[in-house]
Amino acid sequence: MPRNMRLQDSAISMIVFLVFLNYLSNDSLIFRTHERVLYTDIDIHHGDGVEEAFYTTDRVLTCSFHKFGEYFPGTGAMQDIGADKGKNYAINFPLKEGMDDETFLWVFKPVIDEIFVRFKPTAVLAQCGADSLSGDRLGCFNLSAWGHGAALNHIKSKGVPVLVTGGGGYTLRNVPWCWTYETSLMLDTEIPNEIPEKNEYLDYFCPEYKIHMSVSNMENLNTNDDLERTSNFLLQTLKCIDGD
Repeated sequence: MPRNMRLQDSAISMIVFLVFLNYLSNDSLIFRTHERVLYTDIDIHHGDGVEEAFYTTDRVLTCSFHKFGEYFPGTGAMQDIGADKGKNYAINFPLKEGMDDETFLWVFKPVIDEIFVRFKPTAVLAQCGADSLSGDRLGCFNLSAWGHGAALNHIKSKGVPVLVTGGGGYTLRNVPWCWTYETSLMLDTEIPNEIPEKNEYLDYFCPEYKIHMSVSNMENLNTNDDLERTSNFLLQTLKCIDGD
């Protein structure tokens, strides 16, 4: 099915498309202030709507790490790198089930580092969907709150303005503790691991009543050979960008 048909058939994709198009439109404040904007997406689903909006421009580089292969929305192959002026400005890292913290950060950090070397973004819009966390009802990754937050913290460490948004998340208790933790990272504020007792929603977090909980024992199907092959392809793609 053509890319645009998949997009039209997905109400969720269209909502995401419209929200982020509003953030990143040529008339928006972020574009009036910043020449080069990086959009990162660590939601388990491919960021198809935003990629589609900016597929032919070199002002926005989209970078999505997502489950790929018989999984919604079915887009985001490694070879989808943009077109026309936007060629090499769409970066897709397709992944398999069971992605854990160590493996995710092992592939995430070098790609982000190379984007900052080549593209030199002056602002970042980071979409931090919680459905890539372990135990999500629709997701099939095995990230902890710490690993998910470490990816965001790596972006923050680059020292450019970062606008952080939510995204997917289908296990109710995962979403608030994930985004509360990541808000604390962005604000450089330590928060306790224990969920406050005076809280009308406390029962949602039983029996642990904590932010940082153990992940599952699911198998990580991402092999080093596959990850290295994808990483090498994307790093070579980024070397074609002239950020000066």
